[in-house]
Parts: sequence; C-alpha cells; structure tokens
Amino acid sequence: MANAESVSHEDLVVCAVKDREYTARDTIEAALFRGDLVPVWTSFLHRVAAEKHADDNEIDLDEDAIDAAAERFRYNHDLITAEETEQWLAGRGLDLDDFGSYFARQVAAELLGDSVPAETVEYRTANDETRQLFLLELILSDQLEKMTNALAWRLAALAAAAESDADAIAAERKLFLARTGLTEPGLPEWLASLRRDSNWLDQMLRMESEFRRRVDALLTPQTRQREMNQLRLPLTRFEAEVIELESKDAAQEALFCVKHDGMSMEEVAMEGRYPYKVISFLQEDIPQELQQKFLSVSPGEVLDPVSRGDGFELYRVTSKKEPQGDDSAVQERIDHLLLSRHFADLTSRHVENRLFMTSATQ
Repeated sequence: MANAESVSHEDLVVCAVKDREYTARDTIEAALFRGDLVPVWTSFLHRVAAEKHADDNEIDLDEDAIDAAAERFRYNHDLITAEETEQWLAGRGLDLDDFGSYFARQVAAELLGDSVPAETVEYRTANDETRQLFLLELILSDQLEKMTNALAWRLAALAAAAESDADAIAAERKLFLARTGLTEPGLPEWLASLRRDSNWLDQMLRMESEFRRRVDALLTPQTRQREMNQLRLPLTRFEAEVIELESKDAAQEALFCVKHDGMSMEEVAMEGRYPYKVISFLQEDIPQELQQKFLSVSPGEVLDPVSRGDGFELYRVTSKKEPQGDDSAVQERIDHLLLSRHFADLTSRHVENRLFMTSATQ
C-alpha cells in the first residue's frame, strides 16, 4: 500500500461552525451515518485488492495508462506544471508517491475487474493504515469534497434551526436503526467502534431531521414546476442515433448515404461495420459549441459530422421534447438546482469552509 501517513483523520480540518471545527473524520463518519459510505468504501476495497493481486503476482501494469490517467486528473484540476501538481498535493498532505499509487490502483482495478475478491471489512473495523489510504482516495477522487458539502448543508440547517423537533428526531432515529440493521441495545458497541458517543449520534439525528425538513419544504410540486418552466431550453430532451467513424471522409460518405441514398443510420453502420447506438440526453449535456446545432435541427434531420477525440460522430436526431415532470433525469436536475441554491446561501451564512487546513489546536 502507498504511504498515507502524512494525512491524518484527526487533523485535516474541512469546515467550521463558529468555534467548532470539523475534520475529514467527521465528514467520513457522517457519511457512514447517512448510509452514503458503503458503495464508496466497497469500490475502494476492490481497487486495493486488485493492486495487491497485481503486486503479489508480478503483473505489470500499463504505465502509459497510469500516465494518461494522471494527465487527465491534472487537466481536470487545472494543474499545468509538475510544480503546481506537487503544491496541490502538499496542500492536502499528499506527495507524488500517493499520486502515482492512486492511479496504479485504478489501472489494476480496470485490468482485473471483479475477478479478485475484495476483503470484507467494514470501515469502522478497518485498521488505521487502510482507513488512511481510504482518505487519500477520497481526496484524489474529489469524494471528500462532495462529502464535506453534504455535511456542511446539514450543519447549516442545524445552525439555522430555531428549535429541535423531538418527533422528527425520533423518526430519524428509527430510520437510522432500520438503515443500519442495528437495535437499541447494539448502539453502544457500534458507537464505541467509531470512538463516538451518544452525543455525537444525537447531533447526527438533529442535523438529518432538520435537513430533511428543509428538503421536504423546498421540493414541492409547485417549486419544481416553476423551476422547470424557467429551464425549458436547457432541459429539452433529445433522442438520437449515432454512428462512430474513424475519419472525416468516412463521416461525409456516411452522411451522403443517409441524406441522398435514403439509407437508415443503422444500415450505414452495419454496411461499414461502424459502432452504432441510440442515445438520450438533455440540452445542457451537449458541449457548448454544439448546442446551437442541435437546437436548430428538427426530428429526422442529420447533423454535419462532429469531431470527437480521434474520430468523428454522425448524429440523427429522432426526437426533441420539452421537459416533462415525470422525466426522472429532469426532476433530478431540478431538485439539484433548488437544493444547491438554497443550501449554498444557508451554508455561506453559517459554515466556514476550511477544506485542507490543519487544525491550530492539533
């Protein structure tokens, strides 16, 4: 495993409310309380198992793939030079060895898939080395930032609450027990395994109940409909046939066959043995430079070939629909916008962002 000793669950401060600081450990264990941690933890254990299997069996990993993954990371995080990358890592308590081993685990997992069984261990009973390595992965995958935002929303909701609702807290406690499969007699042992007490659990329950109250009050049919009315254009849903081609000449020939020879997209793809698929997407998912092209076409029309990576794609739009309330993707986007807007304002007033700052009281 990579050396993650430079990162401490105890000292990595992510946010603060008044004079109370919250660490990465608080963020992770709040996610554990909510039931959000399990899929992230399970995926991490699979990557660790794949890396260990590759090491034990002297399986060479594709260095080019590792380098490509690292380059994508640097591009996505606007890290142009090696010096900028080292500074970014140092600000998070990481180094280049941590950086390289993170992508090696990714490549090992892609190579071996699910063929290597992962260790079946819960986060709360894992050893310190494994938990520290997990924190490293959360930082580099940006999952820690997402979990911190989720915690900050709940901290802000609790800070803004006038008073606690005992019935709502009791209902939240029942949901927690059902979610975890715990019983009241089993709670002390569960808390002790996290080095937590009943006061911590009470805060989690108060936060979640107040957060849930605000969400329920915000996501009403009326507010959702108003938001959808304002976002009809970006939430327009397209369905299209797509052919993937290796060159512009091949794409132009395919376009001619569809437009002038009357062949269907699928027939052209089959004849040329090109990849063919039918996809559905929202207007806001289209790259900015292509949005006007898609808005300008009518169902049944074919767009001029679009450059994509090393090749080209040919699109035929088959339908274009305004957003519908029963479209799950549309509702998810609307809910995300409503919640983000509300809690961004609330968080700015009650929570101080301290991500990746070490505690002055450590």
